Amino acid sequence: MNPKVDAYLNKEGQWQAELRLLRKILSDCQLTETLKWGKPCYSYNGRNVLILYTQKDFCGPGFFKGALLKDPEGILVKPGANSQASRYIKFTDTAQIIKMEAVLKAYMYEAIEVEKAGLKVNFDAKDKLDLSTELQHKFDENPSLKKAFNALTSGRQRGYHLYFSAAKRTETRTSRIEKYIPRILKGYGFHDCVCGHSKRMPSCDGSHKHYS
Repeated sequence: MNPKVDAYLNKEGQWQAELRLLRKILSDCQLTETLKWGKPCYSYNGRNVLILYTQKDFCGPGFFKGALLKDPEGILVKPGANSQASRYIKFTDTAQIIKMEAVLKAYMYEAIEVEKAGLKVNFDAKDKLDLSTELQHKFDENPSLKKAFNALTSGRQRGYHLYFSAAKRTETRTSRIEKYIPRILKGYGFHDCVCGHSKRMPSCDGSHKHYS
């Protein structure tokens, strides 16, 4: 048990009872517990296996390589339409968790076996992006934008694609695209700063404004 997770679970919150129960179940799986991205995270030999997440309407365990699990119960859900590796299970109360404890442990142990075997998710399809209609329309209006976007690395293209397509309304998608056109034309990625460094890179000291 990690004291940072203790502190996290002792805070007031909507899903604290459910998270404490999930943690108790996880304690039998002999995983290393830590706090990552502000959430309880569990790893095996330094490799992330699952994380306990919370949303407004549900909470539950998120498996980093959930796409590799067999899922005989059909309970694994994609976090988003473009998610290739991660999968989560939705819970809305402790009764659901108690009822599914045996199933949960089976999924958790299978996730550990995936790490033991060194299995990896095939991301080959990530370069085949189904670009939004709004972005395609902007390409038609501005051929230079299409050329600049295609010149970006596949990771930078995917970063923009995920951000643009995440908006539900066409007006919002269009607004997001228009905001980032100058960055795309300059060859910057969604997470790049004006110097061209990623804001997560040590080479960027954070002394200037980042775009995102």
